[in-house]
Parts: sequence; structure tokens; C-alpha cells
Amino acid sequence: MPDSAADILLIEDNPHDADLTQRAFQKHPLVQRMDVIHDGAEALDYLRGTGAYAKRTSRQMPRLILLDLKMPLVDGHYVLRQIRSEATTRLIPVVVLTSSREARDIYQSYQLGISGYVVKPVNFDEFTHAAQVIAQYWLGLNQPPTG
Repeated sequence: MPDSAADILLIEDNPHDADLTQRAFQKHPLVQRMDVIHDGAEALDYLRGTGAYAKRTSRQMPRLILLDLKMPLVDGHYVLRQIRSEATTRLIPVVVLTSSREARDIYQSYQLGISGYVVKPVNFDEFTHAAQVIAQYWLGLNQPPTG
């Protein structure tokens, strides 16, 4: 595992969607590295530096988390609750990137402290445009907390 932090941590269980997301974000110059996790339980290990990720340190936290909601084992809302409850992860921007347009999912995600909610565009060109906007804002324009 590289010593540097990922620019983006993608938590996405669908391999096809994960591949499309990686391809869309690769086109942005601010995205040097994207780590992909395929379920919520693995995501928590990654962020906590436990299990297969025991060698990770808090200095290796991603700059942005892209989180799908509908995942097996541990769903996105639970992952989000854990992210926001832990001091080492609570300030990392989390953008829900999902196919769900359900008002309940959107409301609950904001209640749990997401930074943004984006419904995955179906068209690849639109998806690539959305990826460019997300990367430009969260990795370029946004000023993260320091200290």
C-alpha cells in the first residue's frame, strides 16, 4: 500500500459503477489516486486502519469520500454514521454518489452529515462532467479545515 493518501476514496459495491467512476475521475488533473472499496465493512476497516488495512495511519486519510448507499453487509448510511462519529474521519467531506433519488435517502443522508448528494447520471458524458465538477470543487476550490 502506498504511503501517500488517496485523493478520493470510492466506496462502491457495483464493479461496473466503480470502473465507470474511476474512468470518469481519471480525466481530472487533481485526481492522482483513487482507492476503491467494495463494501461498507471493508470501508470501515480502511478508514480505521484495521483488518487488511492495519498498516494505514491517520495521515493517510483521503481528501474526499464518495459513498454509495445501497451496499451489502454494511449500508452507506451506517458507514456515514461511523465516519461522522470518529474524530479521525468526521471532517472528511463525504459526497453520496448513488442511483437513489428517494427523498428518504436524501433526507437521511443530510441528517447524518453528508457534504453533498449526487445522483449518478446514466449517460457517461454526463457522468464524466459530474465527476469533473465534483473533483474541481472538492479537490480544487474547497478549503479543508487545518489544524
